[in-house]
Amino acid sequence: MRPLPRLPLRFLLALLVAALVAGCGFHLRGSGSGQLPYKTMHIALPETAEVRIWLERYIKATGDTRLVDDPKAADAVFQQLGDNRQKTILSVNAQGRVREYRMQLNYSFRLVDGKGREIVAPNRIALSRDISFDDSSVLTKDIEEGLLWRDMNNDLVNQIMRRLSLTKPKDPEQEDD
Repeated sequence: MRPLPRLPLRFLLALLVAALVAGCGFHLRGSGSGQLPYKTMHIALPETAEVRIWLERYIKATGDTRLVDDPKAADAVFQQLGDNRQKTILSVNAQGRVREYRMQLNYSFRLVDGKGREIVAPNRIALSRDISFDDSSVLTKDIEEGLLWRDMNNDLVNQIMRRLSLTKPKDPEQEDD
């Protein structure tokens, strides 16, 4: 009979830490988030709107919420209140040429039920990114700007989904005063 090998102290410590982290409810960012508390949802935006396309992707990928075309048949209706995107000069060099731009995105939305009662009060999300500029590489900076706008859209939709997933649906039997 061979004696049982001694487990190294490091292994036991790692196993203990893993058990503690798993037991405390720890989840990686993004896992389990995005579950909307609504069975059906309507997005009141044009079919080609970037925010609508991204929201549809997230909703279809993360939960049981079904997207419907009729706002009256939906448990929740997403309404855009404002979408303002602008690019402003942040700094110039000694010759008066632009060195940096600031890209800003201000977005506001609300959520109502099929009867028009407000579920989520108007929310405002403000994002900004700074981008350096160089006259000698205009094409690459243009591509970089496009990627930053795309990153901002992704961040915007992530924030919208987080805010919507935290809401609690109102009881349909209960009427507002």
